[in-house]
Amino acid sequence: MNRRAFLATSAAAWAAPSSRRSNVVVLFADDQRFNTIRAMGNSEIRTPHLDKLCASGVAFERAHIMGGDSGAVCVASRAMLLSGQTLFRAMKNVHGAKERASEFTLMGEHFRNSGYSTYGIGKWHNPPALFNRCFENGSAIFFGGMTDQSKVPIQDYDPEGVYGSARAKIGAKFSSELFADEAVRFIGKQDGKKPFFLYTAFTSPHDPRTAPPSYMEQYSPGVIKLPESFMAQHPFDNGELKVRDELLAGFPRSPGEVCRHIAAYYAMITHLDSQIGRIVDSLKQNGLEKDTLIVFAGDNGLALGNHGLMGKQSLYEHSVRVPLIFSGPGVPKNQKRSGLGYLLDVYPTLCDLTGTKTPGNVEGVSLAPAIQSPKGAARPDLFLAYRNLMRGYSDGEWKLITYNVNGTRKTQLFNLREDPNEVNDVGEMAEAKEKIAELMGKLREWMKKVDDPTAAAWAA
Repeated sequence: MNRRAFLATSAAAWAAPSSRRSNVVVLFADDQRFNTIRAMGNSEIRTPHLDKLCASGVAFERAHIMGGDSGAVCVASRAMLLSGQTLFRAMKNVHGAKERASEFTLMGEHFRNSGYSTYGIGKWHNPPALFNRCFENGSAIFFGGMTDQSKVPIQDYDPEGVYGSARAKIGAKFSSELFADEAVRFIGKQDGKKPFFLYTAFTSPHDPRTAPPSYMEQYSPGVIKLPESFMAQHPFDNGELKVRDELLAGFPRSPGEVCRHIAAYYAMITHLDSQIGRIVDSLKQNGLEKDTLIVFAGDNGLALGNHGLMGKQSLYEHSVRVPLIFSGPGVPKNQKRSGLGYLLDVYPTLCDLTGTKTPGNVEGVSLAPAIQSPKGAARPDLFLAYRNLMRGYSDGEWKLITYNVNGTRKTQLFNLREDPNEVNDVGEMAEAKEKIAELMGKLREWMKKVDDPTAAAWAA
């Protein structure tokens, strides 16, 4: 089913039982990769509340970010999520907002313009000047990228939109609890007169991974399994082997150290899971559960030992795939979707699910038809990019990653159907030449479509 047919035949299916539009709650994790939810196949991790969210809705197994233009991948990821635009346009517009303010409408801004009460909490990591365009109020706002999880410098909402480090105060609780407290407080104040859009962006499980002791004790590094694609070192120079994230563990990577990192990562996610449970429970306690669409997603993945890497500065699945769950009125229960999608698709999807008109500047593709039916339209392929160093293309079965590091070119080819962990690069096989040429052609088409500023460098 395409989007037009979906809208024509199924608009009523998404309407809340009340006479007004559904509320929207967006819960956004920081550095949580796709395979870190028990209900999604990870038997080592404990995520009872995210498991319940999966059971109450639709989970996308192959949601991705498009990539990043710097080591701080989450900056680009948040710009894409909130603008619904592809990587290069999102960064140009969101981070050049003073010059191009009229060329795009941010997601929170759209819902504010559509009659919603909009409220922002937690990590913003976009220009502070844009916060008030999205939200008419907010609290515990963190404008930085990373911080001590127990000493988050937060700011109160300023109606005039004047934000700066001098206004910051240190939050009194661990970050996930701090942000969940504010979300619960906001939900408890709703009187039902207006629908609301609540955006809560956590700083967990980003490092420093210092979960409360009771959560750290739940994971023993000695029983954590090494990733299938664990390597002591990356097989070649990808241009980012010494970026900050890669320096969090020693060289070469050791199994014991990697397992310690994974254990701490899981502990952070389990603690975050408990706070997400509090927010969802508050919706139930305030009689809002049946009228509220919930979206849970991560801003990017993380390597943690896969391919000899620790960070997110690559185009492997562990770094570009993220969890994405929709739950709420009209959403089928306990279903998974294997179609391809981007985080930038969340924006138009929520427009469709709430019956609001998607702004013309949004480039994302609505996943609403795919939510309704496994046969619903999703994306046929994906373009991936990281800085000027890497470009990738995937059609869901075949994936190509090509590198240009100081003039040295390298191309990898993976069959994701047979090798989902990207262990076996078949790019050097003689019979792969035709497939590589085919995928490179499609990659170059994508470069033109998204205004990739480095397209000429990859043309040869």
